[in-house]
Amino acid sequence: MTEHDFIPKPYTVLKQAGKVAWESPSNIALVKYWGKKKHQIPENPSISFTLNSCKTITTVSYTPKEDNTDFSFEVYLDGSRKDDFKPKIQTFFERVESYLPFLRLFHFKIETQNTFPHSSGIASSASGMSALALCLMSIEKKLNVIQSDSEESKDFFNKKASFLARLGSGSACRSIEGDLIVWGKTESIKDSNDLFGVKYPYEVHNNFKQYQDTILLVDKGEKQVSSTVGHNLMHGHPYAKNRFQQAHDNLANLNPILASGDLNAFIALIESEALTLHAMMMTSMPYFILMKPNTLEIINRIWEFRKASGLHIGFTLDAGANVHVLYPKQESVKILEFIKNELVAYCKNGEYICDQIGFGANQIE
Repeated sequence: MTEHDFIPKPYTVLKQAGKVAWESPSNIALVKYWGKKKHQIPENPSISFTLNSCKTITTVSYTPKEDNTDFSFEVYLDGSRKDDFKPKIQTFFERVESYLPFLRLFHFKIETQNTFPHSSGIASSASGMSALALCLMSIEKKLNVIQSDSEESKDFFNKKASFLARLGSGSACRSIEGDLIVWGKTESIKDSNDLFGVKYPYEVHNNFKQYQDTILLVDKGEKQVSSTVGHNLMHGHPYAKNRFQQAHDNLANLNPILASGDLNAFIALIESEALTLHAMMMTSMPYFILMKPNTLEIINRIWEFRKASGLHIGFTLDAGANVHVLYPKQESVKILEFIKNELVAYCKNGEYICDQIGFGANQIE
């Protein structure tokens, strides 16, 4: 598919008011995307676990307006007006207007809430922009562009929603479906694509079903360097070319790991990916460090406990200080006991979130 496949035919229903709502989860990348080209195209492929409980719930009310010269919208977070969100939504609307030409015809009231702390290192932009993209797709469907409820129509709906979400936040394209989503063209994954996320197409061992993610909130403040700035610092980065190739190689290496259920190999790969992501940050120019001292304390405690217990506990990191502790469901009792007894003390105000692998977004009737 190309971008042109997402440009709709003329709408058959216009000037109607309505309301739509979606909940969409965040996701945690196992092979990391870091660095992007123009139009939110990734420099390297990535794969993520879709989460279950960490999600954004978004309602969009829309009413026709007479003046079609500008975009018209208001944004609310947890019931409070958030005008500081408007520039990002404005940019998003500008990027997707050719694929959603109804955007100037309506005034939109966008009401959103997260089930997790905003700007905490959990990908609120992924869940937020994917939820908004899905709401806009539902509005387009109401305008009679997508009439069928066939599997082919649903597949197109999800692909276009993922495509639109990517133009708001790159990783948002991996939040539409679950449980494992690949984004970025790579030889080892059939039908992989730079334009939208696709469901992982191969066999996955039962060891990775209901995989657990306990998120340790080391730092809940705004990051000192945004992900957008960090991505741009990969341009001219001395290690960028090798890093991009490493991501392709790791995705290829992950296929037999997911098929065989090899938990030790899985942990080694995802931890290497997490540390490589932060190594790219520390070796860019300007350089920066998003990990905190407690991040490192948690990592060392995990390594010590894994060696002593033989349990399959591992970690990954996003572009922030918080630690995603990953482990199989069948070992969750002992590992969660360790987390509560040994790791929660390193969290800010003792806060953590227990989540697990999820299966994508849901429309709220």
